[in-house]
Amino acid sequence: MNMTIVGLVFQDGIILGADTRATEGPIVADKNCEKIHYMAPNIYCCGAGICIDTEGDYIHGHQLFALPPATSRESRVVTAFTLLKTHLFGYQGHVCAALVLGGVDITGPHLPIYPHGSTDTLPYATMGSGSLAAMAMFESNYKKGLYRDEGIKLVCKAICASIFNDFFSGSNVDVCVITKGKTDYLRNYQLPNPRTYVSSKGYSFARGQTEVLSTRIISLMANLVLAEGDEMEE
Repeated sequence: MNMTIVGLVFQDGIILGADTRATEGPIVADKNCEKIHYMAPNIYCCGAGICIDTEGDYIHGHQLFALPPATSRESRVVTAFTLLKTHLFGYQGHVCAALVLGGVDITGPHLPIYPHGSTDTLPYATMGSGSLAAMAMFESNYKKGLYRDEGIKLVCKAICASIFNDFFSGSNVDVCVITKGKTDYLRNYQLPNPRTYVSSKGYSFARGQTEVLSTRIISLMANLVLAEGDEMEE
C-alpha cells in the first residue's frame, strides 16, 4: 500500500493530511481508508508504506506511552518520537513504514519525521509515493505563521496534487488539526475527484440486440451420476 501523507506547522499548532486510497499492486483495495492514526489526545501519526507495518500492532502498541502518568501531564511528542524511531532503526528498513508524527505539548508544536529510523524536524514534510507532487505545493506556497484556514487549504492542495499525479494516491483528503488542548480530525474533508458518470439505471440494452448463434444445454446432474457410477465400478 502506497499513499501520500503530509504535515505542516502553522501559527497555533500542527496540520496533518493524507489521501484515502489503499492499493494492492495495480488494484485499489480500499477507496476510503484512514491513514492518520491516534496516539494520544495531542499526538497523531500518519503512515505510508505497507499496511501491516503502518496500521499494525507496532503503532498501536506504542500508544502505551499515552497512558496518563501519576502526575496527569499530557503526553510528550518526543516520547512517541523516540519509541517509533528506535523501533524502525532496529529493523534497518525491513519494516516498510515512513511516518509523519505531529503533536502539540508543553514545549509547543512538533513535526518530526522518520523513514527507516532516520529523523528530522521540519516546518513541513511529505512522505509516500506522491510526496514529490505534494512537496512542490509546499515549497512554492508555504510561509511561516500560516493561519488555520490557510494551513488547511495548503495541506488539501498538496494532497490533491498527489492524487492527480500519482497512481497510488487517490480518493479523498483527510485532515487533522492539532492545537493546544484541542484536536479536530476532519474525516473526508475534501472530495477532489467525485465520480459523476455512474448511472443508477444500469445497462439499458433491450433484449434481442445480440444474436444467439447456437444453444447447448448440459445436464450437470446427469454428469454427476455418471461420475459417481464410474467411481463405484473402480
